[in-house]
Amino acid sequence: MKANHTMQAVGRRKEAIARVRLMEGQGQVTVNGKPIAEVFRGPIKQKAYQKPFELTKTFGKYTASVKVVGGGSASQLQAVVHGISRSLAGVSTDFRDVLKDHGLLTRDARVKERRKYGLAHKARAKKQSPKR
Repeated sequence: MKANHTMQAVGRRKEAIARVRLMEGQGQVTVNGKPIAEVFRGPIKQKAYQKPFELTKTFGKYTASVKVVGGGSASQLQAVVHGISRSLAGVSTDFRDVLKDHGLLTRDARVKERRKYGLAHKARAKKQSPKR
């Protein structure tokens, strides 16, 4: 870690951007000032944001403060996981290898396709052709 024992990273997914600050601490993770369990409810989402800590065996050793904007709840969760993974990778090269093997450091580049002019209202929709 850095001299002030803080690692910073940015995680992204679709339109969501998560800025993560990772510090040594009791293991609390806050998202936009609220506990992460309040923002991302349910066991499936809980398992997703805990995965980077479980893989690196650092569960409860680091405190994270996350600011996330944009996107929907699913892409915000994935951006948070990406940011936490990147900040843990900055702590140790051993962590980086484990996280890379499980695909948590890869930025998912899939985004919404843009609308093309001259067509209908959506990205791939075509105007209806008259048959008569």
